[in-house]
Amino acid sequence: MKKILLAEDDIDFANVLKQYLELHHFEVHWAKDGDEAWKVFQKVTFHICIFDVMMPKMDGFTLAELCINSNPEIPFLFLTARNQNEDKIKGLKLGADDYIVKPFEADELVLRITNILKRTTKTPAIATNSNEIPIGKYLFHTYRLELKLGTQIQQLTEREAALITFLFTNKNQLLKRDQILKAVWKNDDYFSGRSMDVFISKLRKYFSEDSSISIESVRNIGLEFKVK
Repeated sequence: MKKILLAEDDIDFANVLKQYLELHHFEVHWAKDGDEAWKVFQKVTFHICIFDVMMPKMDGFTLAELCINSNPEIPFLFLTARNQNEDKIKGLKLGADDYIVKPFEADELVLRITNILKRTTKTPAIATNSNEIPIGKYLFHTYRLELKLGTQIQQLTEREAALITFLFTNKNQLLKRDQILKAVWKNDDYFSGRSMDVFISKLRKYFSEDSSISIESVRNIGLEFKVK
């Protein structure tokens, strides 16, 4: 049974949502504000988090940042009563897997949760011949999820490692965005695309110490991971 952390201050709405999710065989832990949710998150391992944006004591964005710092791989989505692009962009920059505006059909939420769990619980299995791959001046440890430059070590998430592996396997060739998304995210929808943009920005920073490595974007087509 998949465990969900639901952070929602609207008691009536949260009760209905909790019961509906439990009918669909989810184990729901409900917190009435951000502080309570953070305390619960530190004690229980969850498969996905659902955070209301506007909550007392701690808002959903702040809560998400704490959870991400604790577990970068945790998928989460935001609930909000406001249909504002600024909120959506902020949520996506944090790495949100989805964003749903109230009011919404409970069936739609269940479907989105199911889709997120499908693509986040299956880390791409991209074969490599070695646990250590030289990339320019860097050494990429696929088993330990580390990118090493001299004595400097960058710890990677599983998805960052999967993305590096896929890009390096196809280095020096133009890859379409949907190729990358389907290989690493198992989905090429809008939210996966925004998530990929965030991850690409991170990889550019990770490889910034070696001028022979670059990730170049070709507008409306895709990316090329260049290694000279």
